[in-house]
Amino acid sequence: MNRRHFVKASAAVMGAAFSAPMIVKPETLGLSGSVAPNSRIGVGLVGNGLIMRGHRSYYATRSRTQVMAVCDVNSKHLQEGQDDVVNLQGGTCDAYADYEEMIARPDIDAVVVGTPDHWHAAISIAAMRAGKDVYCEKPMTLTIDESKAMVAAKERYGRILQVGSQQRSNWRFHKAAEIIRNGWIGEIKEIRTRLGTFPPPFLAAPEPIPEELDYDKWLGPTPYEAYFKARAEGDYSGGWRRFWEYGSRKNGDWGAHHYDIVQWALGMDESGPTLFVPQGYEGEPYQYHQYENGLKVIRNHKDSIQHMIHFIGTEGDVYVGRNEFRTNPSELAVKSKSPSDERLYHSRDHRANWLDGIETRKEPICSVYIGHRSGTICYLAGIAERLERPITWNPNTESISGDRIATRMMDRPRRAGYELPA
Repeated sequence: MNRRHFVKASAAVMGAAFSAPMIVKPETLGLSGSVAPNSRIGVGLVGNGLIMRGHRSYYATRSRTQVMAVCDVNSKHLQEGQDDVVNLQGGTCDAYADYEEMIARPDIDAVVVGTPDHWHAAISIAAMRAGKDVYCEKPMTLTIDESKAMVAAKERYGRILQVGSQQRSNWRFHKAAEIIRNGWIGEIKEIRTRLGTFPPPFLAAPEPIPEELDYDKWLGPTPYEAYFKARAEGDYSGGWRRFWEYGSRKNGDWGAHHYDIVQWALGMDESGPTLFVPQGYEGEPYQYHQYENGLKVIRNHKDSIQHMIHFIGTEGDVYVGRNEFRTNPSELAVKSKSPSDERLYHSRDHRANWLDGIETRKEPICSVYIGHRSGTICYLAGIAERLERPITWNPNTESISGDRIATRMMDRPRRAGYELPA
């Protein structure tokens, strides 16, 4: 490295190190509790489709944040996002078609990434490199190698990254995880999760690309495919989530939530399963993954399909969902923890937990490391499903054993011009 490059690199590192926003807490600002505009966390929102509506409403109405800008490759979504922010918080909000221009702004301290999965890694890494903290929707990335790159970027630039697996900040899942972790239902024998199903991927006749959509940039690093509406829309009936090019189908949709809670409850946030078996392999009725001790996590079991997660133990059961929590025996639901029981990380507001991390530099409840391990389960389940055969995984070396094709699928080729940032 020559001196000029060394100076540039050193400046970038120093800029990242000192770019954490100086935040004044509301309670220090007098009786009104209001926060001066220049003391708020400046937020930029990338990807202003359906999932971002809740984020816009949140960050545009909190005293310690100000949405400075929105970004989208669809001009209609961009206009909707900008109008929404202005109506909610007043003042002005800038709009960008290019996320790189937006994150270059010095008044933006933090970036929320709400794009389809195939754009998560590039935008998040670029934002961290620019000195921004990141809230990235789940699953954290599209591939295992992208996920590893996210971890490396977080460590290189020292940023705070929260993954949007917000069930960790729901009291029901927190309570369920503590019950499992403390052995209240005995040894866990099986876990069943409800992910639902998507219709299969499909091809349709090419349609004209809408004038408002920069379709080439929407595709980004993925292979170029002819446009038809269902491919690039994001509604919850499927849309782009149906297609392997942009996600892991239901594995990356609900799996990113439920498998994350299973990891938490089992104390496996630094490890993971060792075997992934697709539905239909040698007559297997359900997709499942299995931990080294033989414990299976089964997808869409017919006897537990009504519950988001069903933990089955030798001494009882826990049934948990976003609006459901019950136990068998029932008294476990109201049992008090003893002083010796383990207490898990506590959060009741996933976004506020991220903002707290920005202020204190404490890791959030669903950090990049947790998002990496939970997301890896989603990606591996997808690989096994696509190859229609089991995948053996070593969570210590983070490698697939004895399957060259599956190993190649830990990453995907990227189109020229859409390389992953360093």
